[in-house]
Amino acid sequence: MGVEGGMKCVKYLLFFFNFIFWLCGLALIVVGVMVQVSLHKTFMIRDASASGAPIFIIAVGVLIFFIAFFGCCGAWKENYCMVTTFAILLTIIIIAEVAAAIAGYVYRNKLSQVVNDSLTDMIGQYKNSSKDFQSSVDKLQEDWKCCGVNGSADWRNFDSSGKSVPDSCCLNVTKGCGKDAISDPSKVYQKGCHDVLVDAVKSNIQWVIVAALVIAFLQIVGIVFACLLMRSIRSGYEVM
Repeated sequence: MGVEGGMKCVKYLLFFFNFIFWLCGLALIVVGVMVQVSLHKTFMIRDASASGAPIFIIAVGVLIFFIAFFGCCGAWKENYCMVTTFAILLTIIIIAEVAAAIAGYVYRNKLSQVVNDSLTDMIGQYKNSSKDFQSSVDKLQEDWKCCGVNGSADWRNFDSSGKSVPDSCCLNVTKGCGKDAISDPSKVYQKGCHDVLVDAVKSNIQWVIVAALVIAFLQIVGIVFACLLMRSIRSGYEVM
């Protein structure tokens, strides 16, 4: 015996909610990938600490994506177990998100240090790393129009002269343009990548907060609908 009356409306609302929830999960995956690529100019994870935020966003997106499956199927088939599983998993997600938000607030001031350490490691490994790694560092500097961690002087160990930088530091990138130009502002960017990346991340924080609030609201609504539908389905079983 299927649900009737107002509960049938709740059933379709829960199904619709899960479709939106599915889209939110997909959106989080896309945002996580975009953040990873914008920070490192590659999707490859070379530094887990520097990629922590995008990894978490992608992981939550994938989890939400699959949880929506239980909600959609449970609502459509009026399956008590699937709707219950959906409600439990969604509650766990909300708790995890609250914990992540608290952790993010507590460790927000470490963003600068994480970026600094990551960039320092990248520069230190540059000479003895693979071509792909060097290309990712070069692309980062070219795209963000920066050089080194805090300035072009960070590349003083790039060669024996101590006066050259990678060509990707140049205002106009050409082969050999960085030779003996470490302190020449007419040829090489003097601003480091640290401040540029930190400013870029901070400028997007407000949009992350807005997205998080919208998703949290949808999740709470989903739990309320799921509980109402669970009660109705259970009542139907008892009548039968």
